[in-house]
Amino acid sequence: MPNQTETASYDGQLDKFSQALATARQMQQDWLTYGLNFVHIYVEDVDGDWLETWNHDEILGNNLLDAIKEFLVSDDVVAVQVRQQIGERSLFDFAVNLSQCQQISEASERLLAIRNLLAMDDNENRKLDDLANVLADKFFS
Repeated sequence: MPNQTETASYDGQLDKFSQALATARQMQQDWLTYGLNFVHIYVEDVDGDWLETWNHDEILGNNLLDAIKEFLVSDDVVAVQVRQQIGERSLFDFAVNLSQCQQISEASERLLAIRNLLAMDDNENRKLDDLANVLADKFFS
C-alpha cells in the first residue's frame, strides 16, 4: 500500500504542474496576441510608480538601516574610521549594503562581505579586517 500514497502525492504534484504549464501557455499566447500590451492583463498598476518605489518599503521600515545610518554620521571613533575608509563613496549606499549583510548567515562570509564593502582595492591591510570585525560585532552579534 505504500505505493498508492506515493502515487497520490505525485498526482497532486502533476496537477499543480499541469496548471502552471497551462497558465504559462496562456500567458505566452496573450503575449503573442497583444504584444507588450499583454502586461495590462496580468499587472494591475502597470502605469503607476511601482518600479520607482520597488524597494522603498524595505529601506524605509528597516530599523537596522536606521541604526547604521545614525552610527555612520556619529562622532564614534569607529564611525570616523569608516568614513575615512570609504572616502567619497555614498554613506547611504554603504549603509544599505552593510544592512544587507544581515542576510548572510555564516559569520565568516558576513565578515568577508563587510571587509569587501570597506575595501577600495585588493591591496588593503590588516586595518580593514579589524574595522570589519568591529562593524560585524556592533550590528550583527
